[in-house]
Amino acid sequence: MDQNFVDYVKICCRSGKGGAGSAHFHRDKMTSMGGPDGGDGGKGGAIILKGNKQLWTLLHLKYRKHVIAEDGQNGASARKSGAMGKDIILEVPLGTVAKDVETGKIHFEITEEGETVVLTPGGRGGLGNAHFATPTNQSPRFSQPGEPGLEEWKILELKVLADVGLVGFPNAGKSTLLAAISAAKPEIADYPFTTLVPNLGMVPYRDHRSFIMADIPGIIENAHEGKGLGHRFLRHIERNALLLFMIPCDAEDIRHQYEILENELSMFNPELLDKPRLLAITKCDMADEELMRLLEPTLPEGVDHMFISAVSGFNLQPLKDAIWERLDQE
Repeated sequence: MDQNFVDYVKICCRSGKGGAGSAHFHRDKMTSMGGPDGGDGGKGGAIILKGNKQLWTLLHLKYRKHVIAEDGQNGASARKSGAMGKDIILEVPLGTVAKDVETGKIHFEITEEGETVVLTPGGRGGLGNAHFATPTNQSPRFSQPGEPGLEEWKILELKVLADVGLVGFPNAGKSTLLAAISAAKPEIADYPFTTLVPNLGMVPYRDHRSFIMADIPGIIENAHEGKGLGHRFLRHIERNALLLFMIPCDAEDIRHQYEILENELSMFNPELLDKPRLLAITKCDMADEELMRLLEPTLPEGVDHMFISAVSGFNLQPLKDAIWERLDQE
């Protein structure tokens, strides 16, 4: 497995505590008993996630188990506020989901370049005694302590953002297609499970346009039960705008394979079946027109299909056109 593709990290976030407010009274040469002039404590540092479209994985956070932000400083006399604790900003790839370790609850998802969201807020600074003077109590001798920071474990999980997700059994020719139509260089071999991490490729289209294609590793029957590497991969499919099902032309029963793939997706998340989809019958460099004619009646109904060969380039441009047309509608 590509050790550099990290799509899941668990980190302990400790935000800074707020500084205490000051309970000071104004004193100088002329004034021995001045009014309250205690300043406020500074806010504790927060831990913030920021979207960065140049990042593809969470590798840079893999070994950073503890993230600790600065405490706020205490307030001082002459209404001087304490300095705020420095925030820590963690840059993450687009498609990163933040969750609570204890409950599994999703806090938010980062989907845009430069988007920032507070993951663990810092403690508020305490108010100085200057805030508490009233007509009946003109010299309050108290101020607020700062709020404590938080210490909490968080999960960051990456769902690959892509326009097209390739769905198929291992060895259906997904990596070969990606290598043929994009600049991605996935590892390709003639055995199942070559792809253990999603490969992303930028596919150039007409008029300098492009779309992203993700080769999502092969689904195995009952992947939704967590068999094989199932669950981690199905998670990536949730984010794709269009699903491209891929089944080789020499499969025993194309319709049956299609139904299994469809069933896996629906068991994992029924909403996946609402996504637009196309079926590519792959490895057609081995097939002649007559075989394609014979295959036609055996194909699943209700889904547009296309015979392609990533090796010979057969029908790749029409496939890109069909994909673009659907992405454009989306």
